[in-house]
Amino acid sequence: MSHLLFVLLSLLSFATLLEAQWKLRENVYVIESEWSDDAPATRVELTCNTTNEALPVYWKKDTEVKGTGKTLVAEVKEFPDAGNYTCLTADTHEIISYNFFLITKIDSDGQMMRSILTSFKEPKRTFLKCEAKNYSGIFICSWMTENESPNVKFTIRSLKGSQDVTCSSPVAHHDDTVIKYTAQCQKENYCPFAEEHQPTEMFLEVIDEVEYENYTSSFFIRDIIKPDPPKCHYVTKNGTVTWTYPKTWSTPKSYFPLTFRVKVESTRRDKMMSEVDEQHIQIPRIGPKDKISVQARDRYYSSSWSEWSSLCR
Repeated sequence: MSHLLFVLLSLLSFATLLEAQWKLRENVYVIESEWSDDAPATRVELTCNTTNEALPVYWKKDTEVKGTGKTLVAEVKEFPDAGNYTCLTADTHEIISYNFFLITKIDSDGQMMRSILTSFKEPKRTFLKCEAKNYSGIFICSWMTENESPNVKFTIRSLKGSQDVTCSSPVAHHDDTVIKYTAQCQKENYCPFAEEHQPTEMFLEVIDEVEYENYTSSFFIRDIIKPDPPKCHYVTKNGTVTWTYPKTWSTPKSYFPLTFRVKVESTRRDKMMSEVDEQHIQIPRIGPKDKISVQARDRYYSSSWSEWSSLCR
């Protein structure tokens, strides 16, 4: 009976080990660590990759010797416990195999705690945001951090099951308060004239030294459309303002029409806003100091409005 109980407890312990860690890629594992003082450490059993049972081996983490023998049980809870565990021969100190452990922080409900990225203000609690200027299948995904770490690494890709997507390497853009990263992605064999039936699912992995987090974004291209601003040309003497479609917008315009919003800011009267489908509007009594600008969005699908154009005058 006692032997059976021991076997059951051993199996339960092994199952707990499997649940608390998972393989990210070859020799790299993510340990899910409950981020509270009372939570126990995760026990991880390491096995040296050698078929010679008689070969004397030992384990090192960084420069510290952790144990001898083919197997090692490591307790991983906080960031100093993570990193590279290497198995070496005792006589020649030759590296036989290694395992690299990352930590992802989880709460008491088992949910990942995310702290590396900074949320966008709009939409609220959005960490990975993707936008498209047109229906070409090309889109830009962006995310932000408060501080720039030389060791942070980003990997962005589509989840399995999505249409194939290729992305460029992320580029950092520095601001006063945040660092914004962008990557240009493209759906392969995307047809702008066909209806989408499956959403694009993007997956961002973030590794900062030994800390791991991931973020997802699922969307249809039509839902992330945000055109570039129109080009406002001139204001004629009779008060007619004209503009052209942004050069980056999809063609033909008859199939991808835009609607426009015109804003007039005046020191003499309240701000005026007008929506039109044409590429011109007549504004009576334009003052010399009035500020006029135009923005655009998809006419038939409620996409995001573009940014405002530069002033028409």
